[in-house]
Amino acid sequence: MADVVDLICYPIKGCAGTSMGDALLTPAGLKHDRSFMVISEDGVYRTQRRHPRLALVRPTVSADGSWLTLDSADTTSGYGKVCLDVTTSSPRRDVDLFGATFQGIDQGDEVAAWLSEFLGTPSRLVRVPPEHDRIADGLTPGPSGYADSSAIHLLSRSSLTLLNRRIAERGTPPLPMNRFRPNIVVDSGSGQDHGSDGGDWAAVPHTEDRARRIGIGGAELGYAKLAVRCAVTLVDQEAGVRQGREPLRTLASYRRAASGGVVFGAKFSVVRPGKLSVGDEVVVHEWGDAEL
Repeated sequence: MADVVDLICYPIKGCAGTSMGDALLTPAGLKHDRSFMVISEDGVYRTQRRHPRLALVRPTVSADGSWLTLDSADTTSGYGKVCLDVTTSSPRRDVDLFGATFQGIDQGDEVAAWLSEFLGTPSRLVRVPPEHDRIADGLTPGPSGYADSSAIHLLSRSSLTLLNRRIAERGTPPLPMNRFRPNIVVDSGSGQDHGSDGGDWAAVPHTEDRARRIGIGGAELGYAKLAVRCAVTLVDQEAGVRQGREPLRTLASYRRAASGGVVFGAKFSVVRPGKLSVGDEVVVHEWGDAEL
């Protein structure tokens, strides 16, 4: 067995996440996850790849999604909060996400002005429309909001432990889990270890790469693909700036994918929605071959 040790929702793509003890898993991922996105005035998505200060934006969304508050972790600059009533009825506009065109609902001038000042460039905020029908690809395709690809990113603590051990061999300090912005973090459970095909599977680094069907409580996830890592992992999530070459330098030494890029963690689609809680057992019902 393995256990859920953290659940993290990122209401606004690229902005800070919120750890939760319980979360509703919807067909498109954790409720409210990546349901908002910061865009340029001409509709192109913004992420930490070019705007690392997004990491300092702390969003809070109400349980029913009717209101949203943006606060700043940059306490030295005097930024206040901005609160807005979320609209789902305003006219739709085209938005660009990795070159694909989707629709977004603009959330108004007040939050746009706040984001533009904070990021130092004209920006607006959009919400996923209720009729959003994006299907992310992979071995198990599935609905997704404004996430980079599939709805759920799952990562084990053992994988991060191995990475940090290799980083330490280069004389570099370890990195926290938030560099990788997972939705579900798993760790070794209390079950007896029966090897990599059962038992305490999360104790073996990167075993999540081979999990094809996962059950958590009454919910079920289907494997989509490995998580290809980008420059966002270079961003210190507490400072909102890029720092150094890690983890990409070390990952490139042992986690290169045959299809290109370096990979760390796995992406999943939602096969069956349900409620998730920290402490839930994570059971792999079907295994496959590693893609590396």
